[in-house]
Amino acid sequence: MNNMSALYVVATPIGNLEDITLRALRILGQVKLVAAEDTRKTRHLLKTYGISTRLTSYHEHNKLTKLGYLLEQMQDGDVALVSEAGMPGLSDPGYELIAAAIQHGIPVIPVPGPSSIITALAVSGLPTDRFLYLGFLPRKKGQRRNLLESQADQQATLIALEAPHRLQQSLGDLIEVLGERQVAVCRELTKMYEEIFRGTLSQARQHFREPRGEFTLVIEGNRQQRPLAEEDIKAELKRLRRRGASGKEAVAQVATESGLSKREVYRLWLRIRAESSD
Repeated sequence: MNNMSALYVVATPIGNLEDITLRALRILGQVKLVAAEDTRKTRHLLKTYGISTRLTSYHEHNKLTKLGYLLEQMQDGDVALVSEAGMPGLSDPGYELIAAAIQHGIPVIPVPGPSSIITALAVSGLPTDRFLYLGFLPRKKGQRRNLLESQADQQATLIALEAPHRLQQSLGDLIEVLGERQVAVCRELTKMYEEIFRGTLSQARQHFREPRGEFTLVIEGNRQQRPLAEEDIKAELKRLRRRGASGKEAVAQVATESGLSKREVYRLWLRIRAESSD
C-alpha cells in the first residue's frame, strides 16, 4: 500500500441516510478532514453514525479560494470530499479539487454510492443502454431551448436536473423543442415523499401543477429510426395548405406524424409561404 495521503471522493445519501455504504462510513471516520459542500447536512450524517471527523466547507463560492488549503492538508493526511448529496463533482463542487489533486500527484480514490442520475435512470422504464446527462437545465429560457435543440436528434435517453419553480417552464420547452415524448419525472428520490411519474411530457406538465422538491427528469431519446426527408415534410405541408388548413393545424399534424418538434415544422411552413409569395 502507498503511504501517500489521498483524496477520497465519497458518495453520500441523496435522501435516505441508510443508503450510506459501510466503506464510506469507515473512510469518513478515518480521514483527517472532510471537505463538505453543506457542513450542516454532513454534520448531521456524521453525527447519526457517531463520526466526529473535523469538517471544513467546500462549496460553489469558495471552491477556488479553498484549493490551496485543502492541498496543504493532504500533505500529511487524507481528506474526504463530499457534496450535499450523491457523488461529488456531478453538478456539485468537486471537479476543481479532484483535478488539482491529480495535477499534484495526489491519489484520488473513489468511494462510490448513491447517485440521483443513475437511480432515476434505473427506474424510469426508458432505455438504459445509452444515456446523456445534461446536468441542471439552464435557467434562462433562450439558453435552455438552445441546449434542447442541440440534442433534439439525440437517440440516447436524456437525463436532466431541474428546480421545482422552473419545472413547468422546462416541461413546456421540452414539448416545444423535442416534441411529445415519454418521460419519467422523479421527485424526492429515496425521501419520504418520493414520487416517480411516468407518461408523456404533456401529462407530466399537467400532473405537476404545483411542483415541490428536487426533480430528476429522464427523457426518451429521439426514436425516429428513419426521419422523413425535408422535401417530404414540405410536400405534406403544401398539400395541407392547398386543402385550406391553417398554419397551426398543419404544423400540429405534421409534427405529430413526423416526430419533429412543432418549432422545426413551423420553420418549414414559413419557408413554404415565402416560396409561394415569390
